[in-house]
Amino acid sequence: MEKGMCCGKQVNGVCCIKVLGTGCCKNCDNLYGNVQKVVEKLNLDIQVEYITDMEKIVGYGVMSMPALVVNEKVVSAGKVLSPADIEKLFI
Repeated sequence: MEKGMCCGKQVNGVCCIKVLGTGCCKNCDNLYGNVQKVVEKLNLDIQVEYITDMEKIVGYGVMSMPALVVNEKVVSAGKVLSPADIEKLFI
């Protein structure tokens, strides 16, 4: 999937969700877990992708991790969003 291309059909205006991180960082894992909780709570039929490939991460222009990408747009970088903050992005 190329950057800029949406991942699939939209569910409540969201077509894809990605967490960018190293894969071995507590903050990255926490953000991924928080996003998963919100997706389950809102019953979104969307798989959250956890991207750890640095080449792909750099392609998004992200310099601070963890980062959250919704519909191929970076919406947060360098911090762990709470489930409440994440939910606001989806509704």
